[in-house]
Amino acid sequence: MKEPSVNVLGQPLETCSTAPVTGFFRNGCCDTGPMDSGVHTVCALMTEEFLALSKYLGNDLSTPRPEYGFAGLKAGDRWCLCAARFYQAHEEGAAPQVRLAATHIRTLDIVPLSILKQYAVDLPEG
Repeated sequence: MKEPSVNVLGQPLETCSTAPVTGFFRNGCCDTGPMDSGVHTVCALMTEEFLALSKYLGNDLSTPRPEYGFAGLKAGDRWCLCAARFYQAHEEGAAPQVRLAATHIRTLDIVPLSILKQYAVDLPEG
């Protein structure tokens, strides 16, 4: 079961990435629901710095895992991150940029909008 597809701006959730395909439901969107215990809701633009931090923290997103159909991420890829991991990266000074229009509203349970806006690549004017 999936929660309504609404972004942190209160608008319809946009696609994060279909190449590579991302999201808990592997639909290209940072949708979430009760089964998504990791809250994979932040649409982030991968950087070398963030990928290195994630690997150091035990979640290697850059190494290919063909047995799972995962080619590995590289800088420039968009990916639905766990909200708590994004917040941790923010605290460590290594948070990637985010697309607010593709970041699920459920993120706000963990990360304040003011922090997300600091990393936004699609901040609306006004």
